[in-house]
Amino acid sequence: MGTSSAVAVSRPGAVLGRAGGGLARGIAVGYLSLIVLVPLAALVWSSRAQGLGTFWDEVTKPEAASALKLTLGVALVVAAFNAVTGTAIAWVLVRDSFPGKGVVNAVIDLPFALPTIVASLVLLELYGPSSPFGVDLAFQRAGIVLALLFVTLPFVVRAVQPVLLELDREMEEAAESLGARRLAIFRRILFPNLLPAILSGVALAFARAVGEFGSVVLISGNRAFHTEVASVYIFGQIESDNPSGAAAVSVVLLLISLAVLLAIGAFRHWRTRHDR
Repeated sequence: MGTSSAVAVSRPGAVLGRAGGGLARGIAVGYLSLIVLVPLAALVWSSRAQGLGTFWDEVTKPEAASALKLTLGVALVVAAFNAVTGTAIAWVLVRDSFPGKGVVNAVIDLPFALPTIVASLVLLELYGPSSPFGVDLAFQRAGIVLALLFVTLPFVVRAVQPVLLELDREMEEAAESLGARRLAIFRRILFPNLLPAILSGVALAFARAVGEFGSVVLISGNRAFHTEVASVYIFGQIESDNPSGAAAVSVVLLLISLAVLLAIGAFRHWRTRHDR
């Protein structure tokens, strides 16, 4: 009697649990479809509305190809730089104590809160023709790199920081007690554990750099074949009443960013299975 009543009581709970789980999944899928999948599908459809031949012609135009090459090249430079500096900053914030540490930790997130067009304006004032430092990077590729470094600063730092906090320092102390040098400890113990987080932050920084518009629109100068990035080119195509060309280049950026994120995700999954 006790067993049957317990089963009877547990079944409604299990049914409600499954129903709740199904409802949550339905809400999640519906929300993602409405906010992400449907707009992306509309973008892809718009890019091929006039046929694949037109799509190819649009993305291989000399100006479009130049903008894409510049965007990818700059994004790679920014991502590689962030991999080093972001890891170093995360290390300092976790392992060191110094006056003003809380302020520095808060400043890291400033690019998330600051409108990117404001960042572009500030950078133009600081590193433009009227720079108080005597450094004029306006309308140059170095200025684009600087703007993208600003907006992508938090990604690697915030990806690596929690991993550093969770690392067991006893392994480092044991290796040091056995005579291992700091570089060897980092290379053999710390870096393998930090690598998935670093790559995740780098992938996010790369994807952000590829699609960034606000922080570069002023400081780049938008000079075709020289400082015109893909996002600004897309904006120009919209203003020129060429939505199919804008959509075609947008799809290329979308596919590149998606491929990078999927590759990093696959690597992390492989690494997790391999470590087990």
